[in-house]
Amino acid sequence: MSPARHCARPLLHGVRVVNTIFREDSEVAVIGAGPYGLSLGAHLKSAGIETRIFGRPMSFWREHMPKGMKLRSPWAATHIVDPDNLLTLDAFAAVQNLGRPDPLPVEDFVRYGDWFQKTALPDLDTREVARIAPAGREFFLTLDDGATARARRVVIAMGLAHQEFRPAAFDGLPAELVSHAADHADLEKFANKRVAVIGRGQSATESAAILNEAGAEVEIICRGDIHWLGAETSGNAHRRDLYWRLHKLLATKSGVGPFPLNWANEQPGLVRRAPPVLRSWLNRKSLRAGAAGWVRPRLAGVAIDAGRTIRAARPHGGRITLDLDNGSCVFDHVLLATGYRVDVARFGVLAPALLSALATDAGSPVLGAGYESSVPGLHFVGSSAVKSYGPLLRFVWGAGYAARGVTSFVCANRSKSVAAWSQPCADEVMAHPTETASNLS
Repeated sequence: MSPARHCARPLLHGVRVVNTIFREDSEVAVIGAGPYGLSLGAHLKSAGIETRIFGRPMSFWREHMPKGMKLRSPWAATHIVDPDNLLTLDAFAAVQNLGRPDPLPVEDFVRYGDWFQKTALPDLDTREVARIAPAGREFFLTLDDGATARARRVVIAMGLAHQEFRPAAFDGLPAELVSHAADHADLEKFANKRVAVIGRGQSATESAAILNEAGAEVEIICRGDIHWLGAETSGNAHRRDLYWRLHKLLATKSGVGPFPLNWANEQPGLVRRAPPVLRSWLNRKSLRAGAAGWVRPRLAGVAIDAGRTIRAARPHGGRITLDLDNGSCVFDHVLLATGYRVDVARFGVLAPALLSALATDAGSPVLGAGYESSVPGLHFVGSSAVKSYGPLLRFVWGAGYAARGVTSFVCANRSKSVAAWSQPCADEVMAHPTETASNLS
């Protein structure tokens, strides 16, 4: 095998990023081009590791989150991390004259991800990976156009694709009557319809707000009260300033989990070493259904029926009837904002031989150091890693931790023959510029 050729291309003022002209083989293949795949790709390439990243950039965020949604993550924890912290959300905002909208609209986050990709990973391969199969000590990839590739390592960074949870009561009902929140990029088509939103978390409350603003008649149906997050929930205006000062003092950058668990969540490497029972408890406490307090004012006019049990759902004359524990009601459509449950088999890309060799815990891979699974060379980052590395891996801010962890592991476990494939020339590594963010373009 001949070494891959490298060329340095100016992308930012004073910055050169290694750009690889690929063979069919690579040392690492990253499957997925959302925040985790993009961050990991930038780190691996900066380390001189021959890497191919597959997938349409930001596709899940673009195609499976309704227009008008905003990110619950605070601005400071919404950066897609690159190794030199050059391609921050602040840098993008400066280039685009975005200001600092907080919470950040999903449309702006998608544009930021596109900008990051074009800047750091211009050679991203937008083809989808259809199948990953073992090939000795390597992996054989089949792409959606029938082309093939090989890699010594594969990192699955597919996020929540195909992981929607749908309660059994709605099995078999047509999409015209029942859909999951992840099925939509736009909810305006439900204007003037009567819609039931099932759930009580961020997706449920914000979807209800968007539907309400689009002119739908909306009712939230949930099994318990909505848990509101943030200082906006304080009902005592006299103490709000004090509350905010305490909140800022005790908060972490990511804001994942209640105090003091939020501080543990900031250390995924330590969480992985905790006993499984403790990790499970930490995830459950930190990822309980909740909604940001800033959504609450947008629910004026939305009925909330809490404490309900859905006994059955059935079609009724072109509409849908929900049989609840306190009676029945009829809607034009039911929107399931019931979250996600990870089962890596549902990604649909892992060959049976890999699935049978993969140790899992209720569908999630059991991961060791470097986010590596029980199949040597097969890694998982993002939501698939939550059971092993903790709740931060469910959020954008966890991408930097995962990228650094995987890159360090790969660098520490390379064979000499593999390392020879990817060594860039000394002048081809990423430079460290002195420019300020306002100079980036």
